[in-house]
Amino acid sequence: MKTENEGFARTLSLLRQEKGVSQRTAASALGISQALLSHYENGIREPGLPFVVRACDYYGVSADFLLGRTLSRDGTTIGPEELYDISDEKNNSIKGGVLALLSKKLLVNSIGVLFGLLGRTGNREAIQAASGYLSTAVYTMYRRLYEADPSNDPKFFSVTPRHFQAGLAEADMKCCEAELADALAAHVKAKGPMPEMSHDALARDWPVLYQSILQVVHNTGERVNAISGGRKARQEKK
Repeated sequence: MKTENEGFARTLSLLRQEKGVSQRTAASALGISQALLSHYENGIREPGLPFVVRACDYYGVSADFLLGRTLSRDGTTIGPEELYDISDEKNNSIKGGVLALLSKKLLVNSIGVLFGLLGRTGNREAIQAASGYLSTAVYTMYRRLYEADPSNDPKFFSVTPRHFQAGLAEADMKCCEAELADALAAHVKAKGPMPEMSHDALARDWPVLYQSILQVVHNTGERVNAISGGRKARQEKK
């Protein structure tokens, strides 16, 4: 019977593989039997605090990283008290550098939850489609920033300015979105595993990171609804 903390088991196994050691070698260094380490890595049993401490020292990571509470190996997280609703900032009172840091943490944490959930489906096509979508979004924002400075080399990107301005990057994102929808639909039809996404389950599995994705959902919902509300108001005036 597997434990609830599958993220810990998966991380423990991946860290050992990354270190390039066998289960026997790792178990010996951690002071346990190979059979017990196998149980930990497969989520069959849960370790006690002393083992977690030894594993953190052995793999050079924080307990929060090992337990799936943060994407940063040194334990850096964004907590509820650090989360800002940008829509509430009437006077642009947050300095640019701080806002950039908070936004980065918010998105990194949220993407961590997203790919953690996609990983639980085990669907390669869905994961690749989501990765493609987000990669193109980053590409687009980076290119906009790069091209804002006319002194930068315009030949840096392989996609021509004409094709980029015509919306080929946005078209690629829509294709990735469609591929994701198709992959998930086929996955569900084949009765493939789907992650539990109730509030309690997400708060349990990602007790810190889940706050970030809630904030993204809230802020994005506010922006999208504002667009919809503005359009409705214009229609009512006609």
